[in-house]
Amino acid sequence: MNYEERLNKAVDYAIETHYDIWNRQLHFTFKIKICPTIYNYVPKCYTKYDKIANIIQGGIYMKKGDIIDLIRYHAEENDIGFRNVAYRLADDFYKNGDATLSEYIMALLSDYNVLTPQDYAEEYKSEYLEKLSGREDMLFLPNVIMQDLYGIVHAVAHNVGVHKFLFQGAPGTGKTEAVKQLGRILNREIYMVNFTKIVDSRLGQTQKNLAAVFREIDKFPTPDRLLIMFDEIDAIALDRTSHNDLREMGRTTSELLKLLERMNENIVLVATTNLFSYFDKALIRRFDSVIDFNRYSEEDLLSVAEKFLDVYLRKMKMQNRDIRLFRKILRLGHPIPYPGDLKNIIKSALAFSDPDNPNDYFQRLYAAVCYHDAKELTSLKNQGFTTREIEKLTNTSKSTVSRKLNQGGDSNA
Repeated sequence: MNYEERLNKAVDYAIETHYDIWNRQLHFTFKIKICPTIYNYVPKCYTKYDKIANIIQGGIYMKKGDIIDLIRYHAEENDIGFRNVAYRLADDFYKNGDATLSEYIMALLSDYNVLTPQDYAEEYKSEYLEKLSGREDMLFLPNVIMQDLYGIVHAVAHNVGVHKFLFQGAPGTGKTEAVKQLGRILNREIYMVNFTKIVDSRLGQTQKNLAAVFREIDKFPTPDRLLIMFDEIDAIALDRTSHNDLREMGRTTSELLKLLERMNENIVLVATTNLFSYFDKALIRRFDSVIDFNRYSEEDLLSVAEKFLDVYLRKMKMQNRDIRLFRKILRLGHPIPYPGDLKNIIKSALAFSDPDNPNDYFQRLYAAVCYHDAKELTSLKNQGFTTREIEKLTNTSKSTVSRKLNQGGDSNA
């Protein structure tokens, strides 16, 4: 079969087998770079499928997003991005039975010597984007929040354009670490936007920098492997109607609204904020879902604290594990700290403790939670500690504790 016959066969096959797709997918006459030769060989005698024959003259059928990506990459002279979209289309044709057309597209692209996506990622450098390490850190979240994270994974897998998410909650609730875990689950590279490089005191420059960020994001060759993180997006996303808002930042927020609206749906974007109540309402609507990280019950926090304790006891090869006393101390916090602070408090108490005194970390933990040392026996008893637990907290023998408490009055250890 010669070259012309193979081209005509590809077009005939497309017309015969894909007529039913017309009502489900957008088709478009596209003649840029990929298949101008096929266009010249399309038979002009088809009458039964006039509509689809005219559309198929481009040699391929594509989704609207693919067309836009190809045109944008062509206009930006982004050959890497252009060819990666073309490779993906060739793969789609092959999976749908169009092996001939897939082979033709691959043949056209094989004449070019370009970087692979892996090579590009290794060489990629950005003024505004910082690649986050894949190093895994501890993340203990309550089930209600974990179910939301799994929901995001499912939404991305469905590929229906649900790809922008806002994580809101107090500092230390696990928002940033949750983004990292999400990236690992989705097998995506995580790039964090560096706002210190974006916000500029010069009039109009912040908006220009923000637009430059999104241009860089759009140039990534494999958008379906990318997760963009806007950590503490409050810097450019506060309510434009606030009397305290600077007009310059209000214009920046307006620019962000437009850029989010036009964002490539293959890219997952997660923004985090500690100031949700001050967030611009129009900007909230640009996100497909808002995940609340403030939903920790007391039991959730105590359970997270126990997991941190077990991890650090094991790492430091320490044995004295008294969960009842541990929980009593943490309950004195009003409220119990969120995981970010819990982790630091527990780790420091264990790390700074005297290795010759197995109870020292309890004493340090008490001081960190209550902001004073455990010395006054009557106060400790009123806080619900048993005589045995007071012994551990004060390095005072149980008999001495009992005797002083029975004497009444304020007794120090």
